[in-house]
Amino acid sequence: MTPAINAAKKAKIIFKVYEYTHNSSSESYGLEAAEKLGVVEAKIFKTLVVILDNKELAVGIVPVSSMLNMKRIAKAAGAKKATMAAKSDVERSTGYVLGGVSPLGQKKRLKTIIDSSAKHYATVYVSAGRRGLEIELAPNDLASLVNGVFSKICQ
Repeated sequence: MTPAINAAKKAKIIFKVYEYTHNSSSESYGLEAAEKLGVVEAKIFKTLVVILDNKELAVGIVPVSSMLNMKRIAKAAGAKKATMAAKSDVERSTGYVLGGVSPLGQKKRLKTIIDSSAKHYATVYVSAGRRGLEIELAPNDLASLVNGVFSKICQ
C-alpha cells in the first residue's frame, strides 16, 4: 500500500487501483499509463509541483495530454509567478519520487489546483504513489481528498 491508496481507503471513497509494468525507458509516465491501461490521455492526470513567487509550493493536476500554464496556476494559487519546483523540493515535500508523485497522501498538504477539464469525466486517473500504479476516482472525490479547487490551468 502507498500513502495515496491509504488516504483513499481512509476517506471511504469509491476508487480502483491499476498496476502495470513500467518501462524505465519511457519518456512520459502519464502517456505510458494511458497506453498500457487503454484509457484516453485526457482522463489520465499528472501531478506537477510548482514554486510560487512567495516561495510556497503548490500542486497542479493536469491531463497528461496537456501542458501546465504557469501564469494560470500562479493566478489560481493567488500568486504572480510560478516555476517548476526542483526535484529535491518535490520529493521532500510530497514523499514521492518523480514519475510517481501522487496528489493523494503527500507528506505536506500543499495548495492544489485541478484543471477544470477533470469535471468532464465521471472518473479520472492519477498516480497512486509509484511508477506503474494508478488510482481511478471521481474528480470531486479527488478535490475533496486534496482540499483542491478546479481552475483552467492548462495551455
